[in-house]
Amino acid sequence: MNKLEQLKQMTTVVADTGDIDSISAYTPTDATTNPSLLLKAAQQSKYEHLLNDAIEYAKDRSEAMETRAIDMMDKLAVNFGAEILKIIPGRISTEVDARLSFDTEATIARAESLLALYKQAGVDTSRILIKIASTWEGIQAAAALEQKGIHCNLTLMFSLTQAIAAAEAGSTLISPFVGRIMDWYKKADGVDGYSPEADPGVQSVTRIYHYYKSHGYSTVVMGASFRNSDEILELAGCDLLTISPALMEELRGMEDNVPRRLDAEISSKMDIESIAMNESSYRWMMNEDAMATEKLAEGIRNFAKDAAILEEFACKHCQE
Repeated sequence: MNKLEQLKQMTTVVADTGDIDSISAYTPTDATTNPSLLLKAAQQSKYEHLLNDAIEYAKDRSEAMETRAIDMMDKLAVNFGAEILKIIPGRISTEVDARLSFDTEATIARAESLLALYKQAGVDTSRILIKIASTWEGIQAAAALEQKGIHCNLTLMFSLTQAIAAAEAGSTLISPFVGRIMDWYKKADGVDGYSPEADPGVQSVTRIYHYYKSHGYSTVVMGASFRNSDEILELAGCDLLTISPALMEELRGMEDNVPRRLDAEISSKMDIESIAMNESSYRWMMNEDAMATEKLAEGIRNFAKDAAILEEFACKHCQE
């Protein structure tokens, strides 16, 4: 049995792509998208029908170009999500515009709009996770949405601080970013890399996993943003791992044994001190964590940039 199949026996594997064909090839349980992935997929001719449907929807909704662009972006995300759900048994994560990351009410409204579009498409909304950046404002939006029965995936997560706040908010799932954490430390430490067990991104997710299980949180952990297969294998046993098609292909070509690295039963018995979390403590702890602060800001900027490019792409097509 190859390493990908072994991994699936202890961890829910999630496809980190908007490419429907890739998802079909690797048979993951869940899938996740973001503006960057959607932009790449939307420019492929094989998905032109999904783009055209989103364009027509936006044109019918409004004459204002700015409103059309937003409507098209949301409908395009839902179109891809609905198609992906036809070929996976689990859930799809669909992201709220990163430019709303510091606006709780706007994030809630956009999330509800996405969910309404899924309902119109006949999708069981229990299979939808709304992705929101792990700012304080985003976490509060997730808390409000979860109270309404809308499940959330708190993304752009780089610290235990964010993870604790997310769990206290009742978020369904979190996505700590392994590779981006490693990127920061490689630059800060002036090194080319780390052994798998010493990888700062791996250590961060492991710490979050142990904390969650030891304190009985229902929020599940999905490691994300991997740079290599060693990072993935070092987190075998994590609740979920979202993996790019390229790394899934690499794992599928490996035949060695995959040992379990994380075990909820073992973690639940650990004596880990509880950390009280409120807005003041969140902001102070983030202020003291240069890596988490810098990577969160950078991630929001990059997703916002791709959202703006996708919006420009939408405007161009809506004018045609």
